[in-house]
Amino acid sequence: MKNKFLFLGIAAALFIACEADDTSDIVITDNSVTNNTTNNTSGGGGEEVTAVSLNGLYTQDLTLDPDIAYTVTGPVLMANGTTLTIPAGMTIEVEPIGVNAYIAIQQGAQINANGTAANPIVFTSNSSDPGPGDWGGLIILGRAPINSTPDGSTDIATSEVGALAYGGNTPADNSGVIRYVRIEYAGGAIDGNAELNGLSLYAVGNGTLIDYVQVYEGSDDGFEFFGGTVEASHLVVVNAEDDSIDWTEGFTGVLTDVYVQHGGTINDKAFECDGFNTDFSNEAGYFSNPTVTNVTVVGGPNNAGEAVRLRAGTQGTFTNVLVIDFEEAFDLDDADTGQGVLDDLLNIVDVTFTNVTVTLKNDTGAIFDETDVISGVGNGTGTDIATWGAGWTVGIN
Repeated sequence: MKNKFLFLGIAAALFIACEADDTSDIVITDNSVTNNTTNNTSGGGGEEVTAVSLNGLYTQDLTLDPDIAYTVTGPVLMANGTTLTIPAGMTIEVEPIGVNAYIAIQQGAQINANGTAANPIVFTSNSSDPGPGDWGGLIILGRAPINSTPDGSTDIATSEVGALAYGGNTPADNSGVIRYVRIEYAGGAIDGNAELNGLSLYAVGNGTLIDYVQVYEGSDDGFEFFGGTVEASHLVVVNAEDDSIDWTEGFTGVLTDVYVQHGGTINDKAFECDGFNTDFSNEAGYFSNPTVTNVTVVGGPNNAGEAVRLRAGTQGTFTNVLVIDFEEAFDLDDADTGQGVLDDLLNIVDVTFTNVTVTLKNDTGAIFDETDVISGVGNGTGTDIATWGAGWTVGIN
């Protein structure tokens, strides 16, 4: 599908294809304008600039000015060696053109979006009637390991959007700071089946700081982790139309204090967790194995669907979990996942079920008891969203 748009008189052609099942097979040839200015804050003829469009490849640092209104009008690509700096309290608006507008921090680039609880940074649609899928979201690409390339190699994969490089062998890779940030109405789609996430994290390393981030009213997943080692905390997803938290490709990071709330008629799972990308192969020979602590997931009004699906061999440890209003709490699929249970590599510790019909469903083919996976039933208290989410989140019940 070809889309054309105009930026300062320069046409940028974008060819996009994607699958809705999270496969990394989008190929985009991006011919956007290359921007070499540092901040885009000066205008010709000495006139004061009050509004700036952001679009294209930035080959130098881009520092936004709080006195200027910025609108993302197409792909914004930060090149290797550059930093995108956004001061606390700024709102970045995006034209509601679906996946034709997104922000990508490429390998070797960084983002410095360091808000506060009183002055969060907000990315949102500029539509008069905003809704899920208005724009493509925020994409971070790092050099941490992924299991779709050989273990220990510096080989790369290419992202779902833009065929952008990610992956490597730098677990402590640093893509910058995303703190007290809210991403609204992202996860755009093409033809109803090619979708992007609120925050897509490709091979992001644990030198990156991700803390206090909300994805609100997204069309696809809230947060998706494609491998990597990043340690993210205080994550909020409200009303994602697909999965709220998703991981694949050997994600081995840490998630602490996660709040997921379903509320609409279109929601998928709170967590969808894959050990590897099943459309490719597990070249590295290891599976996703994150540590997830202090989690509350709240289902929709119809008490339907699954809270957590664990499949494709994913391993990991969930501790202090509160599951509210779901038909199924934990659904385990695939033989590799069952083997992880038998090897004591997948554990759920201290969990409370409230208005849940089925606590554990075993579709792995392996024979084990629920107590081989889940312990400490009734001990889970979840996360204290009322305290740490105060002042900067929206839509919390």
